[in-house]
Amino acid sequence: MAVYVSNIVIEQGYDFDTSFQLEDTRTNSPLDLSGTTSESQLRKHSGASTAVSFASSVTNPTDGQITISLTSAQTVNLKPGRYVYDVKILSAGKEYKAVEGAALVRAGVTR
Repeated sequence: MAVYVSNIVIEQGYDFDTSFQLEDTRTNSPLDLSGTTSESQLRKHSGASTAVSFASSVTNPTDGQITISLTSAQTVNLKPGRYVYDVKILSAGKEYKAVEGAALVRAGVTR
């Protein structure tokens, strides 16, 4: 499975969510994610010991759709700057990286 690269922007102190629609690269049709689960984390760099876990779910399995989100209570504690994240799919005891990218956390103003 090819890894989809998508950079995201997270606004500090606000709810964040985004969705990805995965495609089967052999057929160019939506990847069937029936029976799978997903996990996703955000870190300052790939070797960082601390991570923030996104709420991650397969929201439309037959259309290959995964959604990740953070609450405003989580994003308010993120320091502005650049981070990395990825989304992992778990299926029948195997793990696959489905999405990866850079995340930019922008400072909030209104409190």
